[in-house]
Amino acid sequence: MLMMAGRGGATKLASSMMLVARCFSTATARGMLVKEAVHAKAMGFHGDVVRGNVGEFLVRGSVFGLRHGSTASFSEKDQQQNVQLVAEGGGGDKEEKKESTVSYWGVPPSRVTKEDGTEWKWNSFRPWETYSADLSINLTKHHAPVTLLDRMAYWTVKSLRWPTDLFFQRRYGCRAMMLETVAAVPGMVGGMLLHCRSLRRFEHSGGWIKALLEEAENERMHLMTFMEVSNPRWYERALVFTVQGVFFNAYFLGYLISPKFAHRMVGYLEEEAIHSYTEFLKELDKGNIKNVPAPAIAIDYWRLPPNSTLRDVVVAVRADEAHHRDVNHFASDIHYQGRELKEAPAPIGYH
Repeated sequence: MLMMAGRGGATKLASSMMLVARCFSTATARGMLVKEAVHAKAMGFHGDVVRGNVGEFLVRGSVFGLRHGSTASFSEKDQQQNVQLVAEGGGGDKEEKKESTVSYWGVPPSRVTKEDGTEWKWNSFRPWETYSADLSINLTKHHAPVTLLDRMAYWTVKSLRWPTDLFFQRRYGCRAMMLETVAAVPGMVGGMLLHCRSLRRFEHSGGWIKALLEEAENERMHLMTFMEVSNPRWYERALVFTVQGVFFNAYFLGYLISPKFAHRMVGYLEEEAIHSYTEFLKELDKGNIKNVPAPAIAIDYWRLPPNSTLRDVVVAVRADEAHHRDVNHFASDIHYQGRELKEAPAPIGYH
């Protein structure tokens, strides 16, 4: 009898707790306010719970109520309205809606301005990451292949140039954009492998991790710039998937086997990039390619004058490629001397 009574009481208790939780969930979904409870923050709920910015609603102190309140079931229509409310800033001031989106996690919105006080509109890079390209860099330097690995790296790059020339012909804008999708891979792969090596060995990298990752980011910004002046076709986008997948894995294995070969090959790739951008400039000077105004992202990234043109952008990009050439040939030379990159400080970056 006692056991049966105990079971019956437990069943009633569980039922009542489930009923409270269910009722609480329904009340929360309808935006009702329940008193005598703890504070919790809500964002984007549809109803009277939140007004404009982040509001507070009160829930019962029950663990069941709190849990069901945080996972309250909304209809699909209500969820779409909630997302639209936050995304479009409806029902309140737009600035308040922007703050409510991030304040739930305690991360304040970043407000970055230029030196003149105007708002910074780029999220992919910040004002302190911009720089003026070193246009005085020597563009004609060339590393003559000496060893077997040097020759292998040199002729590997030369063999890749022929199909590239055949595919793109004189479409240098599209050629530059497509090649930058590959050029940003080596720095990321090298930096990632050095990063893992540093963690395994509990040692510093001599600044080379940052140097290589900066190279990858710089190449990516080249791509972001040329996307503003050239629109890739569908088959060119498909080509990126294929070439990038093959090149990433091949370079990854190559770097694991021989970093000196990997860096030497990138050095020769950059020499070819300098040649390609020089031909790009010739076509611009001949009028075969329209010298359109420089994209806004390029003006801010390279700190170019407001009236700069596409030619000014190509000149800045070519100077970057010359810097990458020198860094990678230097890294290869360090390995040829039987040393590790950490033993020689990395060259100063772009900024």
